Amino acid sequence: MSKYHLLDSLNKDGFVVIPNILTSTELDTLRKASAETIDLARSGKWPFVRTLFKQFPPWNVEPGANPAAEGIWGVQFMMHPSLPNSQIFIKSYLSSAVINIVKELLQCTDDELVLELYNLLVRPDRDFELTWHRDDIPATATDEEEMERLQQPAWSAQWNLALYDDQSLIVVPGSHVKARTEQERNAGKYGKVDGEIRVQQKAGDVVFYNNNILHRGAYRADSERMTLHGSMGHAGGSTLRARNVLQHGIGKWVNQIDLSGLEGMEKTRAEAMRERLVKMGAENGEVGFSLDG
Repeated sequence: MSKYHLLDSLNKDGFVVIPNILTSTELDTLRKASAETIDLARSGKWPFVRTLFKQFPPWNVEPGANPAAEGIWGVQFMMHPSLPNSQIFIKSYLSSAVINIVKELLQCTDDELVLELYNLLVRPDRDFELTWHRDDIPATATDEEEMERLQQPAWSAQWNLALYDDQSLIVVPGSHVKARTEQERNAGKYGKVDGEIRVQQKAGDVVFYNNNILHRGAYRADSERMTLHGSMGHAGGSTLRARNVLQHGIGKWVNQIDLSGLEGMEKTRAEAMRERLVKMGAENGEVGFSLDG
C-alpha cells in the first residue's frame, strides 16, 4: 500500500491495516520477550497491569497484594526501566518501520514527534469485552460536543501490532468524523451496530486507528494474544493529548527510560521525543482521567 493510500484510508475509514511490518526474526524476538513479560505479570512480580474486569485507568492495586490475582488483560509500560526486556520493546517502539508510518499519518517531521505510550494486550484469564467508546470523548457527550472534538486534528497515531493473529478490535468505519447515530447511542455497552467490523490481523500486521473512532474490544481466554499497543504524538497537540497520555502515569518515570541501546540520529531523535513528553507534563499538571469504567 502506498503512503498516499495509508493516509487516505485512515482519513476515510478511521483505521488502516498495514501487513507484515516485522521480519521473522523480529517477530520471534518480540514473542519471546512478550511471553517472559506476561509470565512476570501473571506471577504478581510486575505491578503495572490491566486488571479484570476494569477497562480504563486507574488500575489500582492494594499495597502488598498480587496485582494479577483477579486476572489481567494487559501489561503496562513496555519501556519502563525496571522491565527486564525493556530494551527490546524500546527498539520496537522507536523502529524506523513504525516511525516512518507515524510521520506519514501525522504529516510531521522528526522534530515534531512526541514519545507516548507502549503497552501489551494479552490473552485474558477469563473472556472479557470492552464497551463501545471513544478514547477521549465520554459516552455522555452530546452530538455537538462530539463534533467539536472530532473536528480537531488527531495529533496522535495509535496502533496495535499483532504478534499472533488477532481479531479482537471491533470498529465502526467512518465514525471518527461524525457523531453517534441514534442506534449507536442506544446499542448499550456491547450491542451490535450497523456497519461494525472486526479488524483482521495476521501475526506481524499493524493497524493504525484514530483513537476517537467508535470502537470496542472482545477478548477470549482460549485464544493466544500478544498485541503491542502504542501511541506516538505530534507536538502541536500538547494540551489536547495531555490527559489521554499522562493519565497512565508515564510522567513519573519517563526521564528514566534507558535509551543507551540506540545510536546516532535514532538516539538523538528519541531523546528529543522524550523531552517533548516531559514538557507536556510540566505544562499541563494534574490531568485526571478521560473515561470511567
